[in-house]
Amino acid sequence: MADKSVLTVSIVTPDGQVYDGTSSMLVVKTQAGQLGIMPNHVPIIASLSIDEVRIKHDDSGKREDAVAVNGGFVEFSDNTATIVADTAENESDIDVNRAENARQRAQETIRKAQDAHDNSELRRAQISLRRAINRINVAKH
Repeated sequence: MADKSVLTVSIVTPDGQVYDGTSSMLVVKTQAGQLGIMPNHVPIIASLSIDEVRIKHDDSGKREDAVAVNGGFVEFSDNTATIVADTAENESDIDVNRAENARQRAQETIRKAQDAHDNSELRRAQISLRRAINRINVAKH
């Protein structure tokens, strides 16, 4: 039987597995707000927002991994958390220069879409901006 004092955490995307390990606590941002999951938490399924996932590794919470997640959902039961994300990147894999360039492109697209009153392009650019900022924030942990 699995250890009741730790969680097994798996983060997968259509491109494959991004993270697989154990944790003392998992912190995610859902559509309803931030959610902390500890061992023996009640089963839950929730949709995720564009934000970082924090994977804490000891009781003090001082050692943690961060993963930039762009949507998806989390499912937790039997001390196993599975995150299925549209895209996800470990903090060590994020190219900050590329993320900064994406942020600048998104900001420019937002300005152009506002000037053209193109609401659909504006929404897409705002999502791109949130994704770029999320990647930058996670990389700077």
